[in-house]
Amino acid sequence: MVSAAAGADQTPWALQLGVVLTFLLVTGTQGLNHEGWLLLALKKQMVDTLHHLDNWNPGDPSPCEWKGVNCSSGSRTAVVSLNLSNMNLSGTVDPSIGGLAELTNLDLSFNGFSSAIPAEIGNCSKLEVLNLNNNNFQGMIPPELGKLAMLTTFNLCNNKLHGAIPDEIGNMASLEDLVGYSNNLSGSMPRSIGRLKNLKTVRLGQNTISGNIPVEIGECLNLVVFGLAQNKLGGPLPKEIGKLSLMTDLILWGNKLSGVIPLEIGNCTNLTIIALYDNSLVGPIPATIGNIKSLQRLYLYRNSLNGTIPLEIGNLSLAEEIDFSENFLIGGIPRELGNIPGLYLLYLFQNQLTGFIPTELCVLRNLSKLDLSINSLTGPIPGCFQYMSKLIQLQLFNNMLSGDIPPMFGIYSQLWVVDFSNNNITGQIPHDLCRQSNLILLNLGSNNLMGNIPHGITSCRSLVQLRLSGNSLTGSFPTDLCNLVNLTTIELGRNKFNGPIPPQIGNCKALQRLDLTNNFFTSELPQEIGKLSKLVVFNISSNRLGGSIPLESFNCTALQRLDLSQNSFEGSLPNEVGRLPQLELLSFADNRLSGQIPPILGKLSHLTALQIGGNQLSGGIPKELGLLSSLQIAMNLSYNNLSSNIPSELGNLALLENLFLNNNMLTGEIPITFANLSSLLELNVSYNNLTGALPAIPLFDNMSATCFLGNKGLCGGQLGKCGSESTSSSRSTNSGSPPLGKVIAIVAAVIGGISLILIAIIVYHMRKPLETVAPLQDKQIFSAGSNMHVSAKDAYTFQELAAATNNFDESCVIGRGACGTVYRAILKHEQRIAVKKLASNREGSNTDNSFRAEILTLGKIRHRNIVKLYGFIYHQGSNLLLYEYMSRGSLGELLHGQSSSSLDWETRFMIALGAAEGLSYLHHDCKPRIIHRDIKSNNILLDENFEAHVGDFGLAKVIDMPYSKSMSAIAGSYGYIAPGH
Repeated sequence: MVSAAAGADQTPWALQLGVVLTFLLVTGTQGLNHEGWLLLALKKQMVDTLHHLDNWNPGDPSPCEWKGVNCSSGSRTAVVSLNLSNMNLSGTVDPSIGGLAELTNLDLSFNGFSSAIPAEIGNCSKLEVLNLNNNNFQGMIPPELGKLAMLTTFNLCNNKLHGAIPDEIGNMASLEDLVGYSNNLSGSMPRSIGRLKNLKTVRLGQNTISGNIPVEIGECLNLVVFGLAQNKLGGPLPKEIGKLSLMTDLILWGNKLSGVIPLEIGNCTNLTIIALYDNSLVGPIPATIGNIKSLQRLYLYRNSLNGTIPLEIGNLSLAEEIDFSENFLIGGIPRELGNIPGLYLLYLFQNQLTGFIPTELCVLRNLSKLDLSINSLTGPIPGCFQYMSKLIQLQLFNNMLSGDIPPMFGIYSQLWVVDFSNNNITGQIPHDLCRQSNLILLNLGSNNLMGNIPHGITSCRSLVQLRLSGNSLTGSFPTDLCNLVNLTTIELGRNKFNGPIPPQIGNCKALQRLDLTNNFFTSELPQEIGKLSKLVVFNISSNRLGGSIPLESFNCTALQRLDLSQNSFEGSLPNEVGRLPQLELLSFADNRLSGQIPPILGKLSHLTALQIGGNQLSGGIPKELGLLSSLQIAMNLSYNNLSSNIPSELGNLALLENLFLNNNMLTGEIPITFANLSSLLELNVSYNNLTGALPAIPLFDNMSATCFLGNKGLCGGQLGKCGSESTSSSRSTNSGSPPLGKVIAIVAAVIGGISLILIAIIVYHMRKPLETVAPLQDKQIFSAGSNMHVSAKDAYTFQELAAATNNFDESCVIGRGACGTVYRAILKHEQRIAVKKLASNREGSNTDNSFRAEILTLGKIRHRNIVKLYGFIYHQGSNLLLYEYMSRGSLGELLHGQSSSSLDWETRFMIALGAAEGLSYLHHDCKPRIIHRDIKSNNILLDENFEAHVGDFGLAKVIDMPYSKSMSAIAGSYGYIAPGH
């Protein structure tokens, strides 16, 4: 009984247990559906550091509740959307994703996926949106994606994809948006793009796509945005572009487009932006552009456009920004520009415009930025400009403007930048230029201004840069300037200022550049100069200062250039100069300094020029000067009372190009170690007491005998055999220093004659096929008023260079620039150089101008962060420039190529610093100064130690030369469209 009862009691429990087991068995059999297992396979290849996918549970019957997953509704659910964007995922994308047959939306954007794009995605035939942007996807775009006939949005931007865009993309019949900017895509644009009748957006900027723009683009009648900026597209802009009547954005800047702008562009009447800048377009600006009444921004700068500015530009009544700068436009500035009421920016600088500035510009009430600099404009600055209340930037420098500056300038305008430098402007500086307290830059240099600096300027608290050099300004140094806490630059050189430099100068705590050269400042240099801890450039040369150099001035430890030459400073060279570790130029020349040269100068490891000639220094030359490993431009110790032997350690100065030891009392022999001065271009040891035979080294083979005059005991080489009476008898009759006036007259006559001969030679050689490189010892190129040396270490023929580049084969190409292609050449003894081949002169004069400009520019440069030009060749229409080879290539390649991860922050900082130092030297310290005007990552070249070298000077502009165009400030901020637009 008991047991039967017990059995009866257990029956319901057993039944319940059976039901549970049956339920578990049934549910276990159904389990996670097929698409769920596909997603888990996908997850397995991903790295999910933030655990976003933790709820992807294999125990779930369906993935429809998982994060990022959306399913269709109805009886048969299927995954239709997978959105994993911005989850910090990495790893690879598994091919299993191709099994999601009902997928319409796939978004993997803003992660770190680094695999190739799975070709299996092409099996997701219902896909409408595919966002793979902002990852590290590599490899090529799979042609299988062309099967996605329902795809409307395809976004691949900001990855590392390479190769050509597959022709199969033309099968994506529903495609509306194609976005693939910032990759490494190459090849031509597929002609099949013309089959995409629904296409609205093409954004493929910042790749290396080449070839011509296919004419089939004209069949994409619904296209609204066409963006291919920063590629390598060539050929003309097809006239079929005129069929795209719905287009609003035409963004093709930074390519190699050539030919004329087609007239048909005027049919694109809905355009709001045209950005064709940084190409090689020629011909006139088509008048039909005036038909595009909706146009707001028109950027055609930095091309080779010519002709006049069409009057029809005045029809662009909605235009806000117009930039035609850096072309070859001629004629006058159209008065019709005054018909564009909303114009905010107008840049016409660096053309060949003539005539007066039209007063019609004054009715442009919204005009804020106007730059007409570097033209040939004449007449006065329109007086009505002073009433333009929105004007913040007005740059008119490097023209031929005359008359006075309108007296009420600044009363009504919120002026930030005013640059009228390098004109023929007269009168006085207006008092109210800074009335609104916004003025940051004032540059009125190189004019004919008179009078004092008005109080309204010296009390302008917003002022950062004050540049007034090269006028006839008078008065004393304005002490009020020392109260301007933001002031970084004071340039008052080449005026008629007088009196002492006030001690209040020490209050200019932010001052970085102080240039007071060529004035009439007197008295002693105030010791308060030592308080200027940020001072980088200090030039007080050619004044009437005297006394001793204050020791406090050497507390300015940031100094890179210190020039106290041509004054009357007395006393010794202080040892405190060793406190200036960043010093690159040191000039105490032509003073009355005495005593010995301090050996501590040898610790100035960054010094590139040492100028202490024309003093009364005595004693020997310290051997420590041989430690100046960066010394490159010159060491000038001439016209002193130096004695003893020339130290052999000077032979360690391998970069030194000019060494002047003449007119001293040096004795002994010329050291044989001078054979190591491999960069030396000029040596002068004349008028000393040197003896012995000239060292038999190649350096002396082609040097003039005048470099050794006035040394009774020197012989050998061009001085004649040692022991011969003819060696020195004629020279010893006047062994002392000749009168300075006579020396100057003789030297001037000789230089003048030689210059005329050499100019004739240059003109002759420009017309004649020149077959060999100008070698270091044999040929020098001079331009009027300059001292330029362009040379090569060896002479090579065109044929040798052709052989070294496999006849300029594509396999030897290491870079392409705006003016030509760069090849790697391997010469004899495995020497590597870079050869830049410019386009044939038969293609136009621009190439020839670029060739001459690059030579005339690079030949003047001496700096460790500037690329070295070895020489040049002209051969049957081909211009070749020979450069030092940079084994690491360009910064652009490193940043955007496959090896960018190898650049740690310390290396990046070193590169940035080197590039900045090179540019600083170009912009501020060259004589004449040089503005690069084409600086970009591809023009920063890196040697094997990742040291930065600034290169590619085809667009360089030389300033501060009496016969050249000048830029005293950067010519505005260009209109700019991001390459991914």
